[in-house]
Amino acid sequence: MDQLKLIAPVIKNSIESWLEIKAATGNLASNTRSAYYSDLTDFFKFLAEYQNETANLLTVENLKISDIRAWQAKQRTMNSGARSSARKLSSLKSYIRWLSKHRKFDATHILSLKSPKFSKKLPRPLEPVDAKAVLTQCESTSTEPWIVARDTAVLILLYGCGLRISEALNLRTQEIPLGNSIRITGKGGKVRIVPVLKIAQNAVNQYVELCPFKLERDDKIFFGARGKPLSPKVIQNKMKFVRHLLGLPATATPHALRHSFATHLLSNGGDLRTIQELLGHASLSTTQIYTSVDSVRLMEVYSKTHPQA
Repeated sequence: MDQLKLIAPVIKNSIESWLEIKAATGNLASNTRSAYYSDLTDFFKFLAEYQNETANLLTVENLKISDIRAWQAKQRTMNSGARSSARKLSSLKSYIRWLSKHRKFDATHILSLKSPKFSKKLPRPLEPVDAKAVLTQCESTSTEPWIVARDTAVLILLYGCGLRISEALNLRTQEIPLGNSIRITGKGGKVRIVPVLKIAQNAVNQYVELCPFKLERDDKIFFGARGKPLSPKVIQNKMKFVRHLLGLPATATPHALRHSFATHLLSNGGDLRTIQELLGHASLSTTQIYTSVDSVRLMEVYSKTHPQA
């Protein structure tokens, strides 16, 4: 089929309407919106080719379980994992739930489909000595002092404040100079207050002093080499370079520094509720995974050090 005719405009419009409604509730981050749109358009492109006709609203109303199964089978041939398949099905069901109410058709058979089962991987935090080494090693990764200061500041915000990389890179001039706490808007528009260690305050303020670009009102404070907002990819590549220098595993990513923040707090007596608030988790069950991480780490120490192990 002609790629331009795979999805009828009315389908695309309905997806956009659904996304607008979800965004209006304040529970839709930009990355999540993009993922929803990609999941749904991929499904309807598949369906159009599978049924050899343009996907339209009537197609959705007449959707069969066998159509979904065929789509999932196609995903498996493309080496799509169970986690990814579960997310895609969740996106589709959420959209169909809204559309069925809007157009008043029965979608019970689709909404009752169970997602593929998958085992959640435990976060892989760094050891405290390795996390500190990452921050120190940044000093030798560039000849430009302002870039060294920038990358160090970002990584300290991840490990010292438990920020997501997107949250760190979204810091704006209103927060400068950093004080003892910052107001962070995280996933789903959830706002939290995060304490800022003195080392993080100093690192960010030093970067601002060295930055060669003028910070205008409401600017994001972290710049790339050409004066545009810093891309997460730059920090990911810097972390990749540093972990190679230090001989750390591939799991030593920027997000692993956030995991390390939570795990090290828990290891030193931090309570789950406080850590939940600091991380900006909507559910305590998300934070509880760190208790499993801590237990695994304790068993590793036990097996390596106990004389009878």
